[in-house]
Amino acid sequence: MLRQPNKVWTTDITYVWTLEGWLYAVIVIDLFSRQVVDWAIADPMRTSLCVSALQMAFWRRKPEPGLLHHSDRGSQYASQEYRKHMNIMKMEQSMSRKGNCWDNTPTERFFRSLKHEQLNYGKFKTQEAAKLNIIDYLAFYNGGRMHSILGYQSPLEFEQEFYRKAS
Repeated sequence: MLRQPNKVWTTDITYVWTLEGWLYAVIVIDLFSRQVVDWAIADPMRTSLCVSALQMAFWRRKPEPGLLHHSDRGSQYASQEYRKHMNIMKMEQSMSRKGNCWDNTPTERFFRSLKHEQLNYGKFKTQEAAKLNIIDYLAFYNGGRMHSILGYQSPLEFEQEFYRKAS
């Protein structure tokens, strides 16, 4: 288990079908607490969507230089645009080995939970309805969903306890 927040983040993309077409969601997770520190949801899927999630996470959390930022080898994360932003933010990029999805397990697990616990029980007429459903789950996940790796606390409770003990 990591001992401090904002040392290792992981990111990934998933897609959700709506009657208006595909909607794409990008999340950034802090591995310390499993908290989703930011996200971006839109259509179409472009590198700028991933950059947007990264920029907002950086702005909200203000990590020190050297944060390890892990992703898969998707074209969005390997792009010059994404790497440029990582350099500006002084983050160290880490990518999964070719053909090895296990490196990104916490993020994949989040998407499994999102789809199994929230999205698989209905069809979305609009992209806006799907987006609101995803945001609703993000609030629950960070504030109410307990994790065994966190001693059966939510990500927010776990971080609050960390900062309370540190002060």
